[in-house]
Amino acid sequence: MENGTAAPQRQGSDLNIFAFWRAQQKPWKITVIRTSLERFAYKMVLPYLSLFIILMGATKSQLGLVTSIGMLITAFLGPYLGQLIDRSGPKRVYMVGIAILLGAYAAFASATIWQVAALGMLLHQLGAGIGGSSCAAICGNCLASCDRAKGMLVCESLAAGLLGIIGPMISGWILVNIMGVTGQPTDPATIRPLFYIAVVVTLFSLFVVALKLENIKWGTGASTAKRSALKDGIAILKADKNCVKWLICSGVNAMPTAMIIPYLQVFATEYKGANVTELAMITTATAAIALGCGYFLGILSDRYGRKKILIGTIVLYLVGLVALLAMKTPKFLFFVGMMAGFQEISMVLAGSVQNELVPRQIMGRWQGVVRFFSSLWSAAMAAVAGFIYDGLGGQWVFIIYMVCEVVIRLPLLMSMPETLNRKLDESKFASLLD
Repeated sequence: MENGTAAPQRQGSDLNIFAFWRAQQKPWKITVIRTSLERFAYKMVLPYLSLFIILMGATKSQLGLVTSIGMLITAFLGPYLGQLIDRSGPKRVYMVGIAILLGAYAAFASATIWQVAALGMLLHQLGAGIGGSSCAAICGNCLASCDRAKGMLVCESLAAGLLGIIGPMISGWILVNIMGVTGQPTDPATIRPLFYIAVVVTLFSLFVVALKLENIKWGTGASTAKRSALKDGIAILKADKNCVKWLICSGVNAMPTAMIIPYLQVFATEYKGANVTELAMITTATAAIALGCGYFLGILSDRYGRKKILIGTIVLYLVGLVALLAMKTPKFLFFVGMMAGFQEISMVLAGSVQNELVPRQIMGRWQGVVRFFSSLWSAAMAAVAGFIYDGLGGQWVFIIYMVCEVVIRLPLLMSMPETLNRKLDESKFASLLD
């Protein structure tokens, strides 16, 4: 199946989610189903993922280096994947990413030494990055601009958010009632069964994409010709200074994946004394906020503008991190988890802005450029985060990220134009559309 490049029109009503769903294109619906399954598997193991590797003998520094290597590989693949999606469509790339995720969970499930578990972490970074490239391209092209934030948040908050709540509840119940864990997990063998469940769920999601997703393409002749990924990336950045600003913003936007998410559960355990139930509670609260607030913030973003809603979600996330550092006991970790939900929402809102900075015909290449830079920066941050945690203290990992948000990203976002209903000057990108 091959579509033209005409933008999709506004579909459905803001509050009638079921009508909105029925009106959307099939590739987007398949993406929502697949993302929901992936989020269920990931959220189920997330509260114990980093802890699993550390319990097997890895240090925080080694955990950071492994995370960094995965992001580094993703960075260099980004531009190539963007070209491939523009030229051949997203399906093959999507399936490769899911297959790598399947290998990641299999590595975790079979690991008897920390190095094999670390391989699972590396593969997870790689698979999530490759699969995310296709997912972003489908959302960017199948949703009308005036529906984009709502549509992306239907996927991330309503569908994936609901399963994101159920996942950690199930994993916490399994550890307490079946594996007999009391207090903090101390044996990696008690966590291992969760990865077998993740393998089954990921395998099912691979079948969904393989059997149900049509290979839709949006590019013109420019996307079918062989081009230099490096030259195209430079040309995009030269075409509009806002693309350069966004590239810097994307680096900070990706920092939680490198510096916060891998260490949040470990920090809550070591510094705040969180037990297995409280660790699951953080992830459940995050998903609950994404479920309860995501779609409605998407409506506001589609009506009143992306920037102000995006900035608001970033500030709320920072408030949660301040609370994490200030609290003396784990009883407020639920609040921290709730505020972390706004970070997940902000990631989606950032994606809706990113998709509106360039013409649809070159969106794959643009996303490849952004993924290259953000993953490269994240890889550097992940590499040093473990050493910072071990050497200076866990709190400094969070403080450094917060400073980058306040000093770098927020001022840049404020200086950029609102992208909602902004008429894009495609003549700036003419050399990429020929």
